Amino acid sequence: MNAALPSSHATDSATALPSETGSGKPTALEVSTAHFAQLLERLQYMDAASIAQVTEAWRYADQAHTDQWRSSGDPYITHPIAVTAICANWKLDAPALMAALLHDSMEDCGITKDDLQERFGEAVAELVDGLTKLDKLQFNTREENQAESFRKMLLAMARDVRVILIKLADRTHNMRTMGDMPRSKWGRISSETLEIYAPIAHRLGLNQTYRELQDLAFRHLYPWRYNTLDKAIAKSRARRRDLVQRVQSDIDAAFARTGMQVRLMGRESTLYSLYQKMIRHDLTFAQVTDIYGFRVVVPSVIDCYTALGVLHQLYKPVPNKFKDHIAIAKNNGYQSLHTTLVGPSGVSVEFQIRTEQMHIVAEAGVAAHWLYKAQAGADANLNTKWLQSLLDIQNENSDATEFWDHVKVDLFPDSIYVFTPKSKILAMPRGATVVDFAYAIHSNIGNHVTAALVNGEYVALRTELKSGDVVEVITSEEANPNPAWLGFVKTGRARSKIRHHLKNIAQTESIELGEKLLTQSLRQEGIAALPDLSESNQALWDEVLHKTGNRSHAELLADIGMGRRIASLVASQIMAQLSTHGQRPDALLLTQERFAAKDKLSQGTVMLDNPNTASIRYAHCCRPVPGDPILGYLGRGEGLMVHHALCATAKRLQAKDPDRFISVEWSDESRQHLFESGIVLTIKNSKGVLARVAGELASLNVDIRHVDMDDEAAMETTDLRFIISVHHLEQLEASLRNLRRIPTVVRATRILAQD
Repeated sequence: MNAALPSSHATDSATALPSETGSGKPTALEVSTAHFAQLLERLQYMDAASIAQVTEAWRYADQAHTDQWRSSGDPYITHPIAVTAICANWKLDAPALMAALLHDSMEDCGITKDDLQERFGEAVAELVDGLTKLDKLQFNTREENQAESFRKMLLAMARDVRVILIKLADRTHNMRTMGDMPRSKWGRISSETLEIYAPIAHRLGLNQTYRELQDLAFRHLYPWRYNTLDKAIAKSRARRRDLVQRVQSDIDAAFARTGMQVRLMGRESTLYSLYQKMIRHDLTFAQVTDIYGFRVVVPSVIDCYTALGVLHQLYKPVPNKFKDHIAIAKNNGYQSLHTTLVGPSGVSVEFQIRTEQMHIVAEAGVAAHWLYKAQAGADANLNTKWLQSLLDIQNENSDATEFWDHVKVDLFPDSIYVFTPKSKILAMPRGATVVDFAYAIHSNIGNHVTAALVNGEYVALRTELKSGDVVEVITSEEANPNPAWLGFVKTGRARSKIRHHLKNIAQTESIELGEKLLTQSLRQEGIAALPDLSESNQALWDEVLHKTGNRSHAELLADIGMGRRIASLVASQIMAQLSTHGQRPDALLLTQERFAAKDKLSQGTVMLDNPNTASIRYAHCCRPVPGDPILGYLGRGEGLMVHHALCATAKRLQAKDPDRFISVEWSDESRQHLFESGIVLTIKNSKGVLARVAGELASLNVDIRHVDMDDEAAMETTDLRFIISVHHLEQLEASLRNLRRIPTVVRATRILAQD
C-alpha cells in the first residue's frame, strides 16, 4: 500500500474530547482522541517537534486500525496508545514511542516496512519490523521451537534494546487486560510471561515491570491461591498498621534529629514473591516475617552510609543480613544498601537505602538511560555488556537449543562478587568456578588456564568461588579446554567458548583422521593417493559429494573421521568416478595392499600417538594403554573409539557391526603420554592400608585419578577400585606386581569389560 493513508478520521486537534452521539456512546474516534490526550500529558519531557512526530504516528495508526476492536469492546487503537503510555513512563525517545503506536500496524493492517520507512524514517521502520517479528514468535512446549523463538527475541534485544522495552510494555498491557480474553488463553500466556518475559525484565533491571508481570501471571495462573494470599495480606496489613506507623514515626524522628533530608517509602512484598518463598522454604503464611519493608531515598552516596548508621543506632541489625550493593552493583545495574533490623515487638523489617538516581535505576533498569540521560553520571551503557554477550554467543552457536542452554542460566543472576589481583571486581552467578572467572576476563585466558590461586592458595579449576575471593589465573600456551569443564562451568559465556573451541579442534582432527582412512581405503582399491582439489578433479568431487549428500570436501572427510560415513564405501564411489574418466587401479599396489591387509580389518591401520584428541577416544569399559592389543570402532557421529582387543563390549559391537571396525596400532610416541587404566584391589580391612597402597603407587610414579570403595566396613575384606595414569602396559603390570606384595592386599587385577 502507499505510504500516505487515505484521509484520516482523526481530527486535527489531537486533544479534542469525546462528545456524546445520539446513542449516548462515544465514537471510536472520540475514544481514541481522549486516550491520546491522556498520553500527551505524559510527554512533557519532549520538545514540540518530537511531540508532533508522535502525534503524526498516532493519526497514522488510528487510521490503520479503523474498524478493529479489542475483546473488551474498545477500539483497537486504545491498546497501542496504552503501550506507548508505559514507554512514556520510561521517557523513551520519539522513535520508540512512534514504534509503540505503530507496533501492530504491519501485522494487522497490511502496511509494509517500506511504507513506514518512507513516512517515518528508517529508525522507526526498523523498530516496528523487529517488533512484528517478535510478535510472530510462538513459545511452544517443544524445546527446540521455544529455544529458537527465545534466541530470535534475545538477538533483537541485543541489537536495539528499545525493541524489547516496547515488547515488555505490550506484554504488560495485555496482562493487565487479560480478563477480557477467553480463559482458554490465560494459562499459556501467563506461563509464557513467567518463564520468558518476567526473567528478561528482571535481567534488564526493570524491577517494577518484573514484579507486575509476575503478580499478573500468578493471578491468572492460580486465581484461588492468589485470592487466598491477597486476603491474608489484607488482614495482616490491618493488624500491623500500628506497627508500620510506629516504625515510620521512629525513623522520621531519628532523621529529623540529624537534620538529614530523606524520603521514606513503605514497601510490601509482591504476592508472587511471598508464594515462591512459602513454596521454596516450606513455610505457612504466618511463618513469613519479612512482608513489609522501607526504602530510604537520600541526596548522595555518602548520605546512604550515614543513613545506615542512623538506622543501626535506632534498631539492632540482624546478623548476616547486610549487603552493600552500592560498592558492588548487581549485574543489572542495581545499587542499594540492604539491611534487616529488629523493629518493635521483635518484628524484622528490611530497609533499602539509595539515592534518587539509584532508585530510578532500581525501578527502570536499562530504561533508566532515557529517564536519567540528561544528568551527569548516567550510565548510557547500562546492561549493554550482557546484551553484547548474546551476540558473541550467537556467533559461535548456530544451534538454538544450545544457545538457550547458554543464556538461560544468566536470566536469574543470583550473583557473587570476586576480585582480580589488581582489585577489579567481577560479578558472577552463584556457583561460578575458576574456569568461569578465567573466561569472564578473556576467552584467551579461559582457553589456556591451567591452574589458579584463590586467596593465595592453589585450588582445583572446578572450585566454586565465594564473594570476596581474590582469584589469580595461571595460563600456559600449550593448554587447551578440557571437555570435562562443561560438567561444572556455570556461565553461558564459558560454556559457549569451551564448546566452540572443542568443535573447532574436533573438526580439524576429524578431517585429518577422515583423510587418513579414505586414503587407506583407496589404496586397497589400487589408487595410491586421494584425488586433489584441482580444477581437473572438480567434476569427480562434485559427483561424489552429490552421492554422499555432503556440502564440501572437508565435511565429507570430517564425517568419515567421526564415523558418520564408511571410508571403504566412499572409496568405492571415488573409484567408480575415476573409472568413468579412464583411470584404472594399479595392479601391483592392489596386490600389495590385499596381501598386507589379509590379516587386518577392512579400513587399513591408524597409528595412535596421543590420548588427548577430540576425534580419538579410549573406551572407559576397558581403558587400553600402549602395549595392549587394541581395536578401533567408528561409532556413528562419535569419532574413533579404541577398545582393548579382549573387551567384551568391543566383541559385541564387532559381531553386530563389523564394517565399523578398523585396525589401530600404538606408535612409539604414544608411550610418552599418560593413559588411564582401571584396577581393583581386594584388601583386608585394617588400619592404614589405603595409605600403604597410595604410597606404593607413588613410588612407581603412578598417579591416582580416582578411588572408590565398597561400603562394607564391617566385612573382613573389601574392594578398592582405582583409576590410575600410566605410560604403558609394562608400568601397569609392574604396579600390579608390587601391590600384590603388600600383606593386606589379597588380590590385585586389572578392570576389563567381561563377557
